[in-house]
Amino acid sequence: MEMSEMNHELTTMAKKLADFRGSLDLENKEARIAELENEMSDPSFWDSQEEAQKVIGENNALKAMVDTYHQLAAEHEDLEVSYELVKEENDQEMRKDLIKGISKLSSKLNDFELELLLSEPYDQNNAILELHPGAGGTESQDWASMLLRMYTRWAESKNFKVETMDYLPGDEAGVKSVTLFIRGHNAYGYLKAEKGVHRLVRISPFDSSGRRHTSFASCEVMPELDDNIEINVSPDDLRVDTFRSSGAGGQHVNTTDSAVRLTHLPTNTVVSCQGERSQIKNREQAMKMLKAKLFQLEMDRQRDEALEIRGEQSEIGWGSQIRSYVFHPYNMVKDHRTNMETGNTQAVMDGELAPFIDAYLRSQIK
Repeated sequence: MEMSEMNHELTTMAKKLADFRGSLDLENKEARIAELENEMSDPSFWDSQEEAQKVIGENNALKAMVDTYHQLAAEHEDLEVSYELVKEENDQEMRKDLIKGISKLSSKLNDFELELLLSEPYDQNNAILELHPGAGGTESQDWASMLLRMYTRWAESKNFKVETMDYLPGDEAGVKSVTLFIRGHNAYGYLKAEKGVHRLVRISPFDSSGRRHTSFASCEVMPELDDNIEINVSPDDLRVDTFRSSGAGGQHVNTTDSAVRLTHLPTNTVVSCQGERSQIKNREQAMKMLKAKLFQLEMDRQRDEALEIRGEQSEIGWGSQIRSYVFHPYNMVKDHRTNMETGNTQAVMDGELAPFIDAYLRSQIK
């Protein structure tokens, strides 16, 4: 990299940092942090555990964002000092370190920019993710289990907490359905990029003739709703079924009807929860999931109406997959919405989804 190129990179980074400062509204965020920390020092702060956790969560998220900005600005300042030294002394080792530093900071700025793009009302919320195999029996059920592993690996790489709320194993292999609760800052903001139908092409391990098969699985993503959002569900519109959990066992689990299935009759929306030990807790979690699903249905309806007014077609459906994973006759994962693709299919199946999520989120900024 020539000196002129390095100078251009550093100037571009300085402009990005200035833009970040403006979009962050840094002074107001720092004032809000001071306000929250003052609230946390009040002796009555822990009187309500639930409210206290919300305040702590907001404070941690704000501090992480502000601290990251200051850290990036400090790194940029250090690089500018190094640039001046290299220009004066022409030290080749310092030059190599400077080039590495510029590349590293550029990557960090791109990651931070992506976080700032997650500014829609529910992007910061936890996410509820559901996987459902398409037609095809064992083939598609195995594909759903592969996606389950992929999203679990992705969440772990982000240090998100993953809880299995409902799990229905396949007849021979894989899963018939699974619901995950993914807890972490911006979990919904990232995972909304994954909503839709995922297509797999491979030589089937379940076909003795070694033929190529195409399988489908759908991924549904909803934000966890807090108490500020009112979703009214009439008891008359609900059918409640209880059944025995198919979990790992233990006291009461698998011996009592602790699992709960709720059916919202007007929309035929069904949710199940068997992750908790008691029927009461499972019902509470199932109600949360149902409200999130009804909320997502309303969001989708409004989106479809807006698309219809603009004369556009909704892209999520069984006839139009969002992404294809091809394992034979070549290796390729391609997102059909953004044309982002990679030949490293194993890395993607191990949870390396950042390029696809990044490309999708950036494509939505218009």
